[in-house]
Amino acid sequence: MSVYNLERLNFLIVDDNKHMRALVKSILHALGVKSCLEASDGADAFKELRHFPADIIICDWNMSPLDGLDFVRLVRTGKDSPNPFVPIIMLTGHTEMNRVLEARDSGVHEFLAKPISAKKLYSRVRSIIERPREFVRAGMYFGPDRRRAASSNYKGSERRKQDSEGGGDGELSQAEVEALLST
Repeated sequence: MSVYNLERLNFLIVDDNKHMRALVKSILHALGVKSCLEASDGADAFKELRHFPADIIICDWNMSPLDGLDFVRLVRTGKDSPNPFVPIIMLTGHTEMNRVLEARDSGVHEFLAKPISAKKLYSRVRSIIERPREFVRAGMYFGPDRRRAASSNYKGSERRKQDSEGGGDGELSQAEVEALLST
């Protein structure tokens, strides 16, 4: 595993729970990050982006008045967005398949299930560094290319059938989330 020097990266941590923000910040500092800015919701985070050059955003899903998904959409497609290309890691305790897909389809780069660990967070940051993704505009979507790897299950015109098979609304493990996002 490659070890990266993260001290020059600017992280924006967006979470309405001050204890979670402190935990994420503590992990980032342990990984060598020097510059972290915190925001308690999506609206505050969007304001902060106007003067803080975030290299990576770590954003919780459930917040108000502007939740994580709406924040991601605003960053990606807002007319006054200061950086629609910034990588975003979605952080949440809700890992149902439909939520993972919704986060992906809103424009997040990575999805991290709670509870988090330094190893899991570093893995997502490393993924952003090692596998940068082109941005695409397709219909109403603007964000990182959602295709991560060629699927060995590809079935020609039936390839999208897999999206509706199997899932239900059961919780997925982090490994299942990663496998789902790799197709």
